[in-house]
Amino acid sequence: MSSRRPHLTPWKAAGKRTERGTTADQVVRDTGWVFNNETGNTLTLEQFVETGNAEVDKYLRRFGLMATAGSKSIVEIGSGIGRMTAALTNVFETVVATDIDAAFLERCRETVAKFGNTSTLRTSHIADGRTIALPSQSVDVVFSYITLQHCKHDDALALTAEAYRIVKPGGRLILNYRTWVLSDAFLIPLSAIMRVLWHTPVIGEPLSRWRWSTRLGWQANRLSPRQVYAHLESLGVQLETPKAFSGGIRARRPVSIGATQVLQDEFPMGNKSHWWLVAHRS
Repeated sequence: MSSRRPHLTPWKAAGKRTERGTTADQVVRDTGWVFNNETGNTLTLEQFVETGNAEVDKYLRRFGLMATAGSKSIVEIGSGIGRMTAALTNVFETVVATDIDAAFLERCRETVAKFGNTSTLRTSHIADGRTIALPSQSVDVVFSYITLQHCKHDDALALTAEAYRIVKPGGRLILNYRTWVLSDAFLIPLSAIMRVLWHTPVIGEPLSRWRWSTRLGWQANRLSPRQVYAHLESLGVQLETPKAFSGGIRARRPVSIGATQVLQDEFPMGNKSHWWLVAHRS
C-alpha cells in the first residue's frame, strides 16, 4: 500500500471513510460499502437496520436457532456498521461483532446503541484479515453473511477454519458463501481489474469510494461447497449433520465430499449463487 496514495483498499479502510459522514444516516446514504440493496437521498440508518432485522429473523428461524438463542453466544464475522448486529443483540445472550476494519466496529457500536442491546455486545478486530482473537471452543454459534465472498480466497478459508476453532463442541456454524455461476466468467476478472485501479493515481480514490465500483471490486472470490468442505476435511475437522443450503438446489440430496456426506437442501431466500454451510461441531 503506497504512502504516496493514502486512499486505501476499501475493505481495509472502509470504516475510516464512514467517519467523514456527519451522521450515520449520511453514511448509509453515501458510502459504497454499505451492502444493502437500497439507495437514495432519504435512506436512514433505521431503515437500513430494519432490513437486517427481517433477515436475522428469517435466517434464525430457517436454521432452527430462534428458540434457544436467548441462552447462547454468537460471533458475527463481518459486522460492518451493524445492520444485522443490532437484531442479534436483541436475541442472543452475548454477541461478538468482528470485522477487519476497526472503524466499522465503532460505527457498529453506535448502531447497536440506537437499535439494539449494548449490554450483550462485544467487538473484536480481525486485524490481519484471517485470525479471530477469541479462545478456542468459546462460543455457541458462529455466523457470517455476505462477508466471505469479499475476502481473498485464502483468507475466506482461513476464517472458515477459525470459525470451527472458536465454536464449542456441539455448537453451530452458519456461514454464507458465493459459488460460481456463468456470469462470474466476466465478473471476477472485472473485479480484479477494479482492485488494481483502486491503487491508480487520480482515478483510484473516487473508484475506491463510489458504490458501483466498490460493489464490483469486492467480488473477490467464489467458493463451492466442495471446496469449503474439502478444506475443512484436510484440516481434520469433524462436523456433525453438515448441510449446504442453496437457492440453486432443487431437491434434497446428499453428496460425498471426501469422507464427508453433506446434505444439500434448497434455500429459497437470497441470491441463487449464495449458499450456506450449516453444521454442528462434533
